Amino acid sequence: MTENIEEFWTLVVDIWTRGFMGVEIGRLLIALGIIVGFLIFRHFFTLIVMNRLHRWAEGTESKLDDEAIEALAPPIRFIPLVIGIFVAVGYLDFHDGIGEIADNILRSLVVFTIFWLLFSAVGPFSFVFTKLEKVFTRPMVEWLVKATKIGIAFIGGAIILELWGIEVGPILAGAGLLGVAVALGAQDLFKNLIAGILVIAEKRFQPGDWVRVDGVVEGTVETIGFRSTRVRRFDKAPVYVPNAKLSDNAVTNFSEMTHRRIFWIIGVEYRTTVEQLREIRDGIEGHIIDNPDYAQPSEVSTFVRIDSFNDSSIDIMLYCFTRTTNWGEWLQIKEKLAYHIMDVVQGAGAGFAFPSQSLYVEALPDDRPETFVPPEDGAETSGGERRQSDEQRRSGSGQGRKEAAELNEKPGPDGEDDGQAAGGKEGE
Repeated sequence: MTENIEEFWTLVVDIWTRGFMGVEIGRLLIALGIIVGFLIFRHFFTLIVMNRLHRWAEGTESKLDDEAIEALAPPIRFIPLVIGIFVAVGYLDFHDGIGEIADNILRSLVVFTIFWLLFSAVGPFSFVFTKLEKVFTRPMVEWLVKATKIGIAFIGGAIILELWGIEVGPILAGAGLLGVAVALGAQDLFKNLIAGILVIAEKRFQPGDWVRVDGVVEGTVETIGFRSTRVRRFDKAPVYVPNAKLSDNAVTNFSEMTHRRIFWIIGVEYRTTVEQLREIRDGIEGHIIDNPDYAQPSEVSTFVRIDSFNDSSIDIMLYCFTRTTNWGEWLQIKEKLAYHIMDVVQGAGAGFAFPSQSLYVEALPDDRPETFVPPEDGAETSGGERRQSDEQRRSGSGQGRKEAAELNEKPGPDGEDDGQAAGGKEGE
């Protein structure tokens, strides 16, 4: 029994000594403890140092330091972990091939951290590119920022591959041959890419512009990408338009308007006199002329004229432009103009016309059917009452005819018939 325990203990000591890849398990645990210690240090470093940097940046007027610290915080917090791995690997003291692999891992981590810092710094310090907006458009400057980030990531990846003994040149040559094959099957992609460059170079529109692409979409431009442009419609639905459509189709940029047009046809009644028409026209024109809300005739075409005789109205054409191109302000100006026109028309004693038709009847046919007259409301009678009233009307009419006949036969006192006398009285 004692010998078995000694053999088991010898086995445990041997495993403990050999460890992993020739490194004792104790040293591995110590190395792991070093990494954990640096992770704890990273936590306190973030709480103390980074929070102080944030407070310092908030106290300054510039927003650049706030954006820089916010962007560089993740790679900076990664530095203590890299240092901990470096110290732990140095303590383990790998040899031969394992030592070379560990060295390459450390070098790769250092390169990754450096280029991560550079990649993150492009965003806050992109204000350097904004000076190029005098030459290039804002979307093209944004493309330059994206291209810079892609270039930094590519160079960092190439350096890491070189550290591991992988040649980048043959890969690029193979990628060139592959690119030819891909280009044949991705013609639309490159077509949209080139179209996007042309759209930006020609400065057709900028993010935030209100545009209408004939037969495609109308809305506000949000982003101009390498392949497509995102346009948000007025119902707030996003539409992703391939750049080729923006290049091939007609694009109307309403944000580039210098003024905004009002074009109305105002119809007044045909009973309006010439003097009233002049009063209405002068009243509308006087509201527009010398009004700071409207562009004056010296700047743009402005007309208030009696235009035409329509089917149901005399038409007055109003054609003018506002100085503002803002939709909300433009609607307010139109509303004030509508109120003023109503006051002018009503003040002149005229009225607005509306579509109408006049029907003239020269004669009605003799054999037309009788007009039905419904009974008065609430006049409900029974069938017997109706028959009784009908009989009374018939008897009354018969008695009246009999009395009239007797009067006609009986001579009057002056030798004239009573009928003639009655006729005279009726004439009187």
